[in-house]
Amino acid sequence: MTGTPGAAERIRALFRAHLAARGLRMTRPRERILEHLLRSRRHQSLDEIHRALKAHGVGRATVFRTLRMLEECRLLGRLTGTGKAARFEMGAERPHHDHLLCVDCGRIVEVSWPGLEELQARGCRRLGFEPLWHRHEVFGRCASCSKGRSRHG
Repeated sequence: MTGTPGAAERIRALFRAHLAARGLRMTRPRERILEHLLRSRRHQSLDEIHRALKAHGVGRATVFRTLRMLEECRLLGRLTGTGKAARFEMGAERPHHDHLLCVDCGRIVEVSWPGLEELQARGCRRLGFEPLWHRHEVFGRCASCSKGRSRHG
């Protein structure tokens, strides 16, 4: 899901460096998890990732620890979800975007709002605040679920 040329290679190198700095190595299960996430076209939960890789001998605890390490080095983003399990996406090498999360069906829509980003940047500058990162998630109902509620309720 990374769009820029060479992005996957840079992400692999960053993750290897992160592991090496902690005295760890890139094991085959960690590599499978990373490759799965790099190929993914959607946001996935820990359990979905585990189910996809279980046949390759990747355990749930390994998925959990690897996701945590990928988050630590800012390669992986976490969506808090709508009371359901957290979902993950590769965040490195992708343009910044925010998320709309449907509380009924769980649909996730990626959005980009440059005006909102500029408003945040101006506010931070005015307050002398140096932002490092942010996450913007809007919870509500998608068009399909809103339509269904207005008909039935």
